[in-house]
Formats: sequence, C-alpha cells, structure tokens
Amino acid sequence: MLAQLKSEIAYAGGILRALKRTRQIAENRNLTLGDYLERWAKTYGDKPALLSETETFTYRQLDARASRYARWARAQGLGKGDAICLMMANRPEYVAIWLGMARAGVTTALINTNLAGPSLAHSLAIVGAKAAIVEAHFLAQFATGLAKLEAPVPVFAHGAAASGQTRVDLQVEGFSAEPLAADERPPLTIEDPALFIYTSGTTGLPKAARITHSRALRIMYGFAAAADARGDDRIYNCLPMYHSNGGVIAVGIALTAGGSCYIRERFSAHEFWNDATRRDCTMFIYVGELCRYLQNTPPGESDRGHRIRMAVGNGLRPDIFAAFQARFAIPHVLEFYAATEGNVALFNFDSHPGAVGRLPFWAARRFPIRTVAFDVDGNVEKRDAEGHCLECGVDEPGELLGEISDDPGKPAAKFDGYCDPAATRAKILRDVFKPGDAWFRTGDLLKRDARGYYYFVDRIGDTFRWKGENVSTTEVAETISAFPGVLEATVYGVVAPGHDGRAGMAALVVDNVAEFDLAGLHAEIAERLPAYARPLFLRFRPKLDLTGTFRPRKVELVAQGFDPERCGDPVYFDDRRAGLYTRVDADFVAAAKAGAIPL
Repeated sequence: MLAQLKSEIAYAGGILRALKRTRQIAENRNLTLGDYLERWAKTYGDKPALLSETETFTYRQLDARASRYARWARAQGLGKGDAICLMMANRPEYVAIWLGMARAGVTTALINTNLAGPSLAHSLAIVGAKAAIVEAHFLAQFATGLAKLEAPVPVFAHGAAASGQTRVDLQVEGFSAEPLAADERPPLTIEDPALFIYTSGTTGLPKAARITHSRALRIMYGFAAAADARGDDRIYNCLPMYHSNGGVIAVGIALTAGGSCYIRERFSAHEFWNDATRRDCTMFIYVGELCRYLQNTPPGESDRGHRIRMAVGNGLRPDIFAAFQARFAIPHVLEFYAATEGNVALFNFDSHPGAVGRLPFWAARRFPIRTVAFDVDGNVEKRDAEGHCLECGVDEPGELLGEISDDPGKPAAKFDGYCDPAATRAKILRDVFKPGDAWFRTGDLLKRDARGYYYFVDRIGDTFRWKGENVSTTEVAETISAFPGVLEATVYGVVAPGHDGRAGMAALVVDNVAEFDLAGLHAEIAERLPAYARPLFLRFRPKLDLTGTFRPRKVELVAQGFDPERCGDPVYFDDRRAGLYTRVDADFVAAAKAGAIPL
C-alpha cells in the first residue's frame, strides 16, 4: 500500500509539473525559441550553460553567439521558410548554430554524421536545403551527397578547411552579438518550424520530422519538468546531437532550468563514469543499448564514485533494468516512451522495472492514448464489423495510438508531421473509434498491465509470424541476453524456403565463443520460450552493427540469412529431434533450400 501511494505521488508530481511548465508556451504564441533564449540569458547570465573539453558557453555567451549566427543567416539571404543543413560533431557550438538559425526564422536540418552518397542526398533534397554548414572533418563525406543532387547547395565550412573554402566560423565573428533589433526579427510564431530531425523510414531512407518552435519548447520544458531539473543539475550528454534525445532533450533539461549540459563528442563505455565524475554531473541521458554497454564493462571504483541522481532515457530493457540501477547506485531511472515526431509520451516516474511508463486514470483525458489489436500478417489494425478498431485488454499487445488534436488542454496531442505529405498521411489512422477521428500511429506494439503500466513489446516490422504465431523479437532477445556469457543479442526473422512466415534467428555477441555453453543456452531457451518463438538459427558475431541511437541494425542481418558463406560468421541450427544446436554448413544450406530439413 505504501509503495502504491509513493507511486501515485510520483506520477501526480511529474505530470502536474509538466502541465504547468508547458502551459506558458501555448499561452504566448509569439514567443519563440529566440525569445526564450534571451530570457534564459537575462535570468542565468554568466552561469555555464553548455560545456565540452574544447569550449564552454555561459548563458549570456550562448545568446550572443546565436545572435551572430542569426545575422549571418540574414546576410546570406536566408530567412523565414528556408532550410539549412548542419553536419557537425557534438559540441556546444552545434546548439548555438541552430538556435541562431531559429532566431532568424531559418529551419535547421540536423544531418546524421554517418550519412553519405544517396541517403545523404535524399536528406538534403527532402527539406529543400538552401545552404549547408559542415564541419571541416566531414566535407569530403558531404561532397558524396552533393554529387547526387540535381541543383547545387552552397556549403560553408566550420573549422580549418581546404584553401578557398568559405569558413562560417570566421565569418560570424564579423557580426554583432547584441540582441536583434525589431527590424531584424522576422514575424514568427510557435507554429513555425525550427528544426528538421530525421527518423527512419520504412524503406530505409530518412524522413524529416517537422519540429516547430512549439514542439521544441514543449520537449525541453516537458522533460525538464519530468526530471524535476534544478539549477544545480549538470546533465552528461554523449548521444548524437542530430537526434532528439541528445540534441533537444538533454540540452532542454539543462537550459530551461538554469543548469548545464556537458557535451561529449561520442560515447565511450570505459570513460563514461570517469567523465561524469570529473565533470560533476548529476544526470545523464541514454538511449537504446547504451546502458547494456555500461553494464558489460568490468566492475571498478568509478561505478559508484559519481554524483548521478537520475538517468533519463528510453531503451533500458527489463532484463538489466534493476541490475543496472543497483550496480551503479542510481537513485532514479526515468525511462520514457516517446518519438521525435509523435504525440504520445509516457514516463516511468517511479522507476518501475521494465515499464516505459504509466498513465493514471485521472490524466487520461489530457493524454488520450490507446492500444489497438494489430494483424501482423496483414500489417493493419484489426477492425470490427462496423469498421472500428478493437481496443486491447489487459496484457494484450497492440499498436499504441495517440489521438491527434490541437486542443491546448491536451499539450502532447498535436502532430506536426514530416516534410513529405505522403509520409505524414501514412502515420495517421482515421475512423478508429468513431467516424472522422484521427490518431497517430506509433508503429510500436505495447501492452498494458492491470495497474496501468505500459511495456514495450516490439517494433512493427520486427515482429514476425512463424507457425501461425506472432514472435516478439524484443522478448526473445531479452530471454537470450539473460543467459550467462551473452553480451548482446538481436533477433529477427529470415526467409525459410518452403515455409510460410519467417524463421527466427538470433545474432549473438558472447564473451568467449570457444567456451560458450551452447547446450545450456538450448536448455534455457526451451524452458523459457514456446516452441514457435525459439530461434531456429544462432549466428555468433564479434560485434553488432549499431544505429546512431545504439540499436542493432537488422537490415543486413535479415538479407544475409542463415548461410554462413554469405554472412561470414559461424551459424548453428536448433535440431529439435536431437535436442541440440548443430553447426550449419554448405550441405545443410543446400538441403534446407531443397526442403529436406524439417523446420
């Protein structure tokens, strides 16, 4: 009873703080990011705002730097309605640039620093980029995308570059750092776009999510409220700043509360805790499997020598949630569920192990979300005879939806869409519970327990059908990851000749392949998973390829299938008649393709 009371207090406090702090945004429609930055500078002055190993900006300096970039943009003929691309490694200057562009009415497209060639060209084209600011280190890589474009895009280098290359970091020094005069300020409202942040498309090509001033501010203030951020907090940020977690959430938690954000160029599991301790950080932000990489490091004195009071992020899986929190003595883990462009946000305010959040009954009207039954084979929601979606019951997986609304009383319900109208339409589900209603499709399967906690089940597209049953890749991966010696695991479905659906396959990284207990893993999987969910194939890899948000890349794994000659790794087959894993060779592959191996 006491634990339940504490939980209710935690949720009431978190949700009410978020509602209070975001209300001001809707009430002041002409106050945009540039105006809020001025407020922060006046309020917090010479307090450190953004820090790294190479540069530090106080609030006053950040505001001044943004003004220089705003004037630079105007001098280039850029203004309201124009887009500029930014390709740069993590650093405080990154934030100064896009805040300056937003002040000038220019929308900054945050380019993934791993992109090149056609995918980079696609990212530039879909936002209609008028110019690009590129860190000198990335100029050659950026050129591979420019070569694929029909029209040229002017490129301004940041940092020492080849002779003759225009350097924006030198140019901006010639512009005033004073606040913009009235005649320099474009007529902006909070509904104007400030950023384009790219999300994965179903075809593999990025989609540019439209982040308005309103959405950016609601993210910043909302997450600061959820974390109950204070002026003495310093958040450690090693996530890529071209994504929302590293580029908006971490920065916003600091700036809106008068705290500071320490920015590291990239994640290092072995240096993480030493950095956090040395820089006196009180919070950090995580995503995907970052916490698992920290958990897999050898125990050391730095594990508990820090002042971290809270970890904020998404993707901390149930199989390590409690162990991670206990090992590193983190008082509070604030797991959340949200998407850059989405209108659904859940927070795990009481650090309930494994849950992505909970929505108390009294808050349901302010945050209208539902899970609806989903047909994996048809890749569509299930509907009744009247054409309405079927809401899921307790512990029943379904696609999570968020009702789309412009109602100021429902702060998270707005959906601003993408640059591509077709992509926007594809994310809207209509006539869900009544004619004419519209809901945002998260593309994720979740389930809700009797107490109202939500749990992530799988990404639609990752879940596959085998033997007439749905297989959750996430749940299978968690089962395998819990086995001793397994460092990482990702699960996916592969084509099995002569069989409907897809056969389960797991790619594993283990501490010692030669000594790994295959028989023990086979017994563990057989005991804990139903027959249809047990992977038929295991592939042992030296490491898993990851996305920028520390999630395993599956596209190449799926394409390579279970043929060891194609994948270059040892592959094993679950021979259920023999009750053990057997090594896959060329003869096995030929027999499987001929339908001679029972699966």
